[in-house]
Order: sequence, then structure tokens, then C-alpha cells
Amino acid sequence: MRITAGLVTVASFVATAATIFNAFLINKQFYPAMVYLTKSNASMAVIYFQALVLVYISFQIIRSIFFGDLRAAEAEHLSERAWHAVLETCLAFTVFRDDFSPLFVLQFVFLLLIKSFHWLADDRVDMMERSPVITIKFHVRIMAIIGLLSGVDSYLVSHAYFTTILKGASSQIVFGFEYAILLTMVLHVTIKYILHMHDHRMRTLQSWDNKAVYLLYAELIINFVRCMLYGAFTSVILRVHTFPLFAVRPFYLSIRSLHKAFFDVVNSRRAINMMNTYVFFF
Repeated sequence: MRITAGLVTVASFVATAATIFNAFLINKQFYPAMVYLTKSNASMAVIYFQALVLVYISFQIIRSIFFGDLRAAEAEHLSERAWHAVLETCLAFTVFRDDFSPLFVLQFVFLLLIKSFHWLADDRVDMMERSPVITIKFHVRIMAIIGLLSGVDSYLVSHAYFTTILKGASSQIVFGFEYAILLTMVLHVTIKYILHMHDHRMRTLQSWDNKAVYLLYAELIINFVRCMLYGAFTSVILRVHTFPLFAVRPFYLSIRSLHKAFFDVVNSRRAINMMNTYVFFF
């Protein structure tokens, strides 16, 4: 028998209903039943699993609203990035293991969901370059998700900042840093969307050769900002804790991307100058 997402969802609802019914059957009253549920490890495991199922359902609903059906490449990229993100974030939060609580788990799951929507928005905007026709529905969805993600990221960065100022160093440092990185991704997606949209409008009139150059400069600036954020985060963590080993891999990837973007810009300028010199010579 094949286990599907629908079967797991139904089973979780049945298990949760049976757990709550059993608690009321034993204790007869509301308050003792709630105490029984919170004190029972098995009951809390069922409730936590039900919460994860509800989060999954919410993700699917929001995904269908803003992105519709995912393409095979988008689903593959999402699963690969999610796996690495879970490992890196879990490693990051070992620094603040004393802050572990149900609220902490909720914030972690919410961070993973927000990251997923950022990755989907990035892939969907990149698809514009390969699509001959872009519908109004596509533009509405992209502008809506960009506005939503930028608002969420900005609010959570400010919340993490003020929480750290008032209560001292905690896991909010990691959350704030993660949302700051995601905010740079939203900025990059917005720039690419504007450039692709302008390119689609120019196709009916004439070819627009400067789009690739603008994309290179945008990638260079965004990667530079990310490297600065990683450097600032590392210096802050070194002051309040030990060396952030979990930041080594993303920091290295950002530096490598910055290095590649810089040389791409340099090579692009060289190629343009050589072509201009060649045309002028003839």
C-alpha cells in the first residue's frame, strides 16, 4: 500500500481526535483533560505531528495561490534547498540550545516556510526569460508574493533587532540574520523581475542587449551585500559566543559567488570594449 500525503493527513486528524477524546474520557472535565494532554509525551507527540500536518496544508494552500502547480525543476530545487537549509539551521541553533522551546520550534518551521517561498519566487522569475508569453495573472502573483515576502522579512528583521536590544543575545540573532539574507534575495528577485519585464516589452520593438549587463551588476551588488552581512554576523557571534562554524559554508559560497560575479563583470566589460574597438577599427 502506497503512503500518500492525503493518507497521512487523514491519519493525523484521526489520531488527534482519538487522543483528545481519550483525554476527555479519562478526566471528564476540560482543565484536567488539558493538563493530561500536556503531561503525556505520547499525546504531545500526536499534537506536534498534527501541527506539522497543518503547516504542510497551509504551505500547499499558499503555494497554490501564489505559484499554482510547480514544475518538475522547481520541485527538485525546492527539495534540495530545503534539505541543506534544515541541516544548516539546525547546526546554527545548537549555539542557542538553551532557548529551545515550542515557540522556538514554531519560529524555526516558519523560517523554513518563508525560505521555501523565496526559492519558489526566485525560480519562477527566472522562468520569465524562457517564456514567450507572460500573463497578467503571472504578474499579479509575482508582485503579490514579492510585496508579502519583503514585508514579512522587514518586520521580522526589526523584531529580532529590538528583541536582542531589550533582552540580550539569544536565538533571535540567528533569526534576524536569516531574514536579512532573505531580504537581499527579495531585492534580487525584484531587480530580475523588473529587468525581465522590461525585456519582454522591448522584444516587440527591438532587442535589448543591456539586460545581461544589468543582471551581472545586480548579482555583484547582492553578493557583496550578503558577504557584508555574513561578516557582520560572524563578528557579532564571536563577541557573544564562539566561532560560528555553521556560517562557514554559506559564507564561502557567498564569497565564491561574489568572486564569480566580479570576474563576469570584468570579462563582460573587456568583451564590450574589444567589440567597440573592432567596430571602430573597421
